[in-house]
Amino acid sequence: MSKKISISQVLPVLFGFFVMGFCDVVGITSAHVKEDLLGAYSPAFQDTLSNLIPVALFSMFLIFSIPTGLLMNKIGRKKTVLLSNVITIVAMFIPLIEYSFITSLFAFALLGIANTILQVSLNPLLTNVVKGDKLTSSLTAGQFVKAISSFSAPFIAAFAATQLDNWQYIFPIYAVITLLSTIWLLATPIHEDPIEGKASSFKDIIEILKDKTIFLMFLGILFVVGVDVGVNTASAKILMERCGLTSIDAGYGPSVYFAFRTLGAFLGAFFLARYSSYKFFKINIVGAVLALIALIFVGDKIAVFAIYAVIGFTIANIFPIIFGHAIQSRPDKANEISGLMITGVFGGAIIPFIMGLMSDGLGSQVGAVLVILLSAFYLLYLSFSMKEIKA
Repeated sequence: MSKKISISQVLPVLFGFFVMGFCDVVGITSAHVKEDLLGAYSPAFQDTLSNLIPVALFSMFLIFSIPTGLLMNKIGRKKTVLLSNVITIVAMFIPLIEYSFITSLFAFALLGIANTILQVSLNPLLTNVVKGDKLTSSLTAGQFVKAISSFSAPFIAAFAATQLDNWQYIFPIYAVITLLSTIWLLATPIHEDPIEGKASSFKDIIEILKDKTIFLMFLGILFVVGVDVGVNTASAKILMERCGLTSIDAGYGPSVYFAFRTLGAFLGAFFLARYSSYKFFKINIVGAVLALIALIFVGDKIAVFAIYAVIGFTIANIFPIIFGHAIQSRPDKANEISGLMITGVFGGAIIPFIMGLMSDGLGSQVGAVLVILLSAFYLLYLSFSMKEIKA
């Protein structure tokens, strides 16, 4: 089979990463839920309760990632992606039917299931249309598309709030985009190589963690997603706490973060096609750690926005580097490793929950930043522990 990349096949797969970015609306939603629905609760519990929104979403990755990897072996990667899109469309209409704390948790749990299925299946599907040494840069290009989706979310929410009189209209907009993605992918023929040998069981996948490299990469995914979701969740709250901004104005904090994460992913797609991903990882994580340390002390609005920009830019390419390294270390187990790695996205539930407890306990978002910083320290350790895989 030819190794030439088909743009007509790559584009609909990459567009799927835009749908994948819908999970990052949890940051905006968490801030709105805290302001709209949790005013009757004691301030000592508002952060912990509002942070249950990302917990509801990202805890689904722990439950459904490995079963999705097994399902993908039976029905194929493309059909699995299409299944995730259908569930996403259903989830997007729940907040419009009833907007309450309970229905918000339910909607984001359902979105979490959909996003889990999508992340497990979409990355391997990309390997069917992109081969060899272009994989890491292509995965980064996917993260660039995802970052565009994440970056645009606060602007869509602001548009819905000001022009449509309800920020929740972001959800049907997302449903329409997901429908377009579904139609495009359905119309695109993609060849999938049949699974060779005995199908893996749940136990077989768990046993892959005995491989030290895979285990370190798994923890890396857990903590990089924790940092990403943690900054997304805390950024608006930090601006509201330190600078007195409203939830709508503070929503531009995540936008700055995602704008520079988008820029970082865009430039990373070029750099990673030419230079060592391992050196790139080290340089970026050092910058992220320094920025997080500064965020503990800084209170000026412009300085806070600048720090969000640095964190977004430096964290942008770490997920695809770790994910690509794991897949390349055991290419014969790509589906299984994808399910296992995406289980690590559960870090997006663990880290924000601990952040909520810490910030409520300290009475300040400094507690949240400290938790994010500790996660970044593990990534710093990992960057100096990874060994380059020779093609």
